[in-house]
Parts: sequence; C-alpha cells; structure tokens
Amino acid sequence: MYIEPFFDERTFTITYVVFDESTRDAVIIDPVLDYEPSGGKLWTESVERLATFVDEQKLTVHHVLETHAHADHLSGSQWLKKRYGAKVVISERITEVQGVFKDVFALDELVADGRQFDVLLKDRQVLTAGALELTAIATPGHTPACMSFQVGDAVFTGDALFLDDVGVGRCDFPKGDAAALYDSVVTRLFSLPDHTRLFVGHDYPPAGRTWRAMTTVGSAKQANAQLTASMSKPAFVEKRTARDRTLSPPRLLYPSVQVNIAAGQLPAPKPNGRRYLVTPLTGL
Repeated sequence: MYIEPFFDERTFTITYVVFDESTRDAVIIDPVLDYEPSGGKLWTESVERLATFVDEQKLTVHHVLETHAHADHLSGSQWLKKRYGAKVVISERITEVQGVFKDVFALDELVADGRQFDVLLKDRQVLTAGALELTAIATPGHTPACMSFQVGDAVFTGDALFLDDVGVGRCDFPKGDAAALYDSVVTRLFSLPDHTRLFVGHDYPPAGRTWRAMTTVGSAKQANAQLTASMSKPAFVEKRTARDRTLSPPRLLYPSVQVNIAAGQLPAPKPNGRRYLVTPLTGL
C-alpha cells in the first residue's frame, strides 16, 4: 500500500491518495474544491493536482471518502466522481448533521436521509476498493458523523486527532461532543497497536516546522498536546470546552457545510442561471 498526501495551504487540509502498488486500485480521502468567498469564486486547482497524480500513476479510483462534513473547505468529491466514476462515501450518521443544517439554512429541498452520498458506512463496516480493504471506525465528537478509516497499519483520522503538537478537533459545532471525542480517541484510536500510523486531516504547523501528515498511536498517547492516554475524561472535557469558547468560526463554515452535507454537490441554479450559497444572520 502506498499513501500520497497533498497539503492545501489555503485551508490546511491534507488530502490522501491511497493505492495498492500491484493492482493500482485507489481511494481518495477528503479532497478540496477551491473557493474564495469574497467573490464567490470556485476553481479546481486542488483536485487537478490529485488527478495529475492519479493519471500519472495509472490508478483506478474506486471511492472518494469523506471523514465528515467539513466546516473549513468545500469538498471536491463530485469533480472526482465525474472524472473517475468513483463513489462518494461517508458515515451513516451524516443524516444527523443534515437534519441540523437543513433547518439552519432553510434547505427545504434537502432530503436528510443521506441519499446524496453513494455509500453510507456503519461502524466497523469493511469497504472494498479492488485489492484495498478499509475498515470504518466511528470517531464522533468533532461531529456525530466523524469516521476514521483503517487500511492495514494506517488510520486516517480526519479531524478527530491531529499531530502531537496540535492536538484534537474542536467540539463546539452543532451536536459536537467533547466526551464522545474523548471516547473516540482514547478508547478507540489509542487502543490500536502503538506502531499504527495515524494520518491526520489537517496540520496547523507551529512556527519552525513545515507541514507533516503522520504520527503514531504510541507517540500520540504520550505527547498529544490536548489529549494523552493518561488524561481523565472530566479533565479533557473541561479543557476542550474552555478552549472551544475562545475559537472563532471557521472562515468557510457556511459555504462548506451547505455543500458538504449534499456530498459536495453545489446548489441548483436559480432561474437566472446562477448558483447561490446563503449566510444566516445573527445579532440584530
């Protein structure tokens, strides 16, 4: 198995192309569609980088996997689906996230049953992609629909767990749950063998280092900046909740969620031929 990470400097997202070196069967995890909100501009530089690699390596892309409905970037899954015929995959609990944001954005046309995705995975379900086999590991907390994916000795953690000097995902989005995240990380991820490689969904490099994609279970258990294996659940919940109160919403929160709960599909055009993303107002 070979893993190729791609780092998006605009959103600090790490996308992965994972493939079997003998059969060239592949999956792509958490692709990015480029978006600039100030002018409503969309473009495809990030997914085209992936496509160049896929084509050069002569890979067959079976699935595009989403670790969750991201709040910090738009998904490029539909572009990849159209290009390669890949199926878009997410946790079956995406329906809970859809239900929340259907109301927030007044998306009367959205059917909140997950039908926008091609595959809805249950916890511990095995997904076959040619010669690759991936096991779904439910890791809720950041959102209820967060799911990690294990392939051999590698686990792709999305926003549940980051590099040791960064920490773990925030839990203040609707239906986020710091206690659930503790269980996901300590009970599920930290129970894996210490040599297991953990590939994170983002990196926010502190001054003095460049971006990296991987830690190990053994390292994270000892050195994660926000949650080690020895930390108690009440202490973590208190610490995580206090930190979350200080955080601003992600810059692309509203556009990202609207698109990503629909499997990366853009809103339908209005009669004037234009597509629109809406912004709920608060305050006055």
